[in-house]
Amino acid sequence: MEDSVFTKIIKGEIPSHKVYEDDKTLAFMDIYPVQPGMTVVIPKVQVEDFYDLPDDYYTALMATVKKVGTRLHEVFPDKKRITVQIEGLDVPHVHAKLYPVNNAKELFNEPDTSAEPDHAALAAMAERLKF
Repeated sequence: MEDSVFTKIIKGEIPSHKVYEDDKTLAFMDIYPVQPGMTVVIPKVQVEDFYDLPDDYYTALMATVKKVGTRLHEVFPDKKRITVQIEGLDVPHVHAKLYPVNNAKELFNEPDTSAEPDHAALAAMAERLKF
């Protein structure tokens, strides 16, 4: 299997704005956030579907999702919810996306993916979220 963009981030071949890392997971800023603070959490093993993860990686992924969600709630206390979406669609590597939102409509904003990501803003947000 060819390395996914997330595997390349894990290997350090592609830069990212890290929020959290342990031996089994990595959390970093989405470069085209739907909402400020949108964070991606990945296991450090490449599989497409969450149910194919070895149990220890699944448990680690969910524990990191909870940690990052808690941190997002602390940093964005004005947001009503921190939502989680588990997928492996655009990138063939299971991942969880966490969004600080007030309502479902905020989940469907369309970022301009043709523009260059605002790396300064992403780096600043990653610093705010690090724990």
